[in-house]
Amino acid sequence: MSGTDQVVPAAIRFVEVSKSFGERGRRHRVLDQVSFSVPKGKTTVIAGGSGQGKSVILKLILGLLRPDSGQVLVEGRDVAAMGYRALQEVRMLFGVLFQGAALFDSLTVFENIALPLRERTKFSAEEIRQRVGVTLEQLELAGHEEKYPAQLSGGMKKRVGLARALQLDPAIVLFDEPTTGLDPVMTKEIYHLFTQTQRRLGYTAVIVSHDIPQVFTLADQIILLNKGELDVFTEASRIPYSTKPNIRDFARQVMGLEAGEE
Repeated sequence: MSGTDQVVPAAIRFVEVSKSFGERGRRHRVLDQVSFSVPKGKTTVIAGGSGQGKSVILKLILGLLRPDSGQVLVEGRDVAAMGYRALQEVRMLFGVLFQGAALFDSLTVFENIALPLRERTKFSAEEIRQRVGVTLEQLELAGHEEKYPAQLSGGMKKRVGLARALQLDPAIVLFDEPTTGLDPVMTKEIYHLFTQTQRRLGYTAVIVSHDIPQVFTLADQIILLNKGELDVFTEASRIPYSTKPNIRDFARQVMGLEAGEE
């Protein structure tokens, strides 16, 4: 390492984490002693086929699930060992964009975005109006604040969901299958929006997706899951060179790549 190289600190670390589901004798191991780090201020994409544990990782990070063994560290604190109050405090670090945007149909765009500020801060109505107004401008939603979710396109709903996720200035933003249901053109537009927003605000982004290989264009780091095994890459082109046969097979089947191909 040269004198100018810097090691980026980890926002999240998994240390030999295992998680299984099902009844005794018929348990299915989704994560098998996996270890990895999510670098602070970067975008990490977690990819893999259906049922490979991508959403399980998000739930473990948020403390919605507990590992069977191992540690899940957020800013150095073990989420798996926390009580309710400490866990609620750590969750304040996160913004989450859910798969379907999870907007409230009975609330307007403005009210959906303002909801976290009203529920979790003591800001005045005017302060909330100003903060939401800034976000509306940044995410090109100005003029749509009085609309209801039913009046929005799929891409606009994603923008509103992202706006709401960013209201509390989170250090970490989790994206759960953020482009599900969008056409290729809208998917590309949303990916561009994610990249712009992350670079401008500097939060740590974790994106769970099955949109392979398109989602890899966003990534500073790729974590690929397949059949309980996990591998970490800084470039998608390195995936076929994995030392794990399951990961190499996945690259061949889903990405159409063999080692030596670009």
